[in-house]
Amino acid sequence: MPEYPALDLPENPRLTANLTHFARALRAAGLPVGPGKVIEAARAVAAAGFSERRDFFWVLNAVFVSRPEHRAVFAQVFRLFWRDPRYLEHMMAMMLPAIRGVAEERVTKPAEKRAAGALLDGVERDAPDLPEGEATELEIDASLTMSEQERLRSLDFEQMDMAEMAEAKRMLARLALPVPPLISRRYQATHRGHSPDWRRTLRQAMRYGGEVQDFARKNHRIRWPNLVVLCDISGSMSAYSRAVLHFLHAVSNHKGAGWARVHGFTFGTRLTNITRHLATRDVDAALAAAGAMAQDWEGGTRIGDCLHAFNRDWSRRVLGQGAVLIVITDGLERGDPVQLAREMQRLHLSARHLIWLNPLLRWDEFAPKAAGIRAMLPHVDAFRAGHNIAALEGLAEAISRPADAGEKARLMAML
Repeated sequence: MPEYPALDLPENPRLTANLTHFARALRAAGLPVGPGKVIEAARAVAAAGFSERRDFFWVLNAVFVSRPEHRAVFAQVFRLFWRDPRYLEHMMAMMLPAIRGVAEERVTKPAEKRAAGALLDGVERDAPDLPEGEATELEIDASLTMSEQERLRSLDFEQMDMAEMAEAKRMLARLALPVPPLISRRYQATHRGHSPDWRRTLRQAMRYGGEVQDFARKNHRIRWPNLVVLCDISGSMSAYSRAVLHFLHAVSNHKGAGWARVHGFTFGTRLTNITRHLATRDVDAALAAAGAMAQDWEGGTRIGDCLHAFNRDWSRRVLGQGAVLIVITDGLERGDPVQLAREMQRLHLSARHLIWLNPLLRWDEFAPKAAGIRAMLPHVDAFRAGHNIAALEGLAEAISRPADAGEKARLMAML
């Protein structure tokens, strides 16, 4: 066992206990916080002091935050735990059902529900004390209220707390993505075909001295296309990528969906093929293996370079025979937009149907102002949102109706 040096604790031992509880809340909210971080935080606070709230915030931020996407969660947990003296009442009002009045409802900030869920883990709300002999009966007409599953269908993945995300993953596991079959130019023999098979008819007639006993028939063969998914796992897409990969795993393991094969690729700063991991029946084991293989998870974004690697190494292998290609990214490219447009054009020519899912489309004021979005948009067949369960369910409509371009026409008019 390694021996740790003596730790100089702050004078107030209560602060050390609060730092420990604060670290537990951060860990429950999804930040990689361990005992070592708590020791470092205590040392940092002892060295820097805590007379100013602003200094105290940045000292703990320097210790506990290791990735840019963790800043929002840390800020919300810090606000609720340290800065708001009535944080527990605010969290109770946010997490538990309440009867709303006519006042305008406050919009939940990003990561706020996840922070509140972490801090309220295991806390129960006591019933109000009533005078002895009195009882209160509350009647609520729920005939027009939205069910829990309906609410989750329209809730943004980024706004879900831990319990809601777990339920959303169970709903995604039950989704299917059926696809209509493709009619091949080749024929196959059948008893009730629409076309006469003259060759087979003559071969059968040779058995009877050239006398035709029956006319053989044939029909066009039916084949199923491949599904290819390119999923952005950069830092700005991490909250959506996990949910989309759960959905992709469900599609690849769903019997009767009709796809010949389902190919999955992740990209951030490099391209990673995770197709073989999707074949694992257990979704947790499959995504754990895919995450271990994709070393650029929650990293930067180089869409053009990754699409170039896909076109060079995988396009001819997986996009043949009328494959459907789904690209899931926000389009915030840091590289050359000219290269991105060139690679998207090649993708569009290689796939039978190219669908782009963009979580940014959830905003009503969304406009194609980013250079990466302007480079990609002209080379897709359909442009749709991909920020909640309802948007993923709408994929089936986009695949079954190729004429449905989603929001592409409206946004192309803005270019």
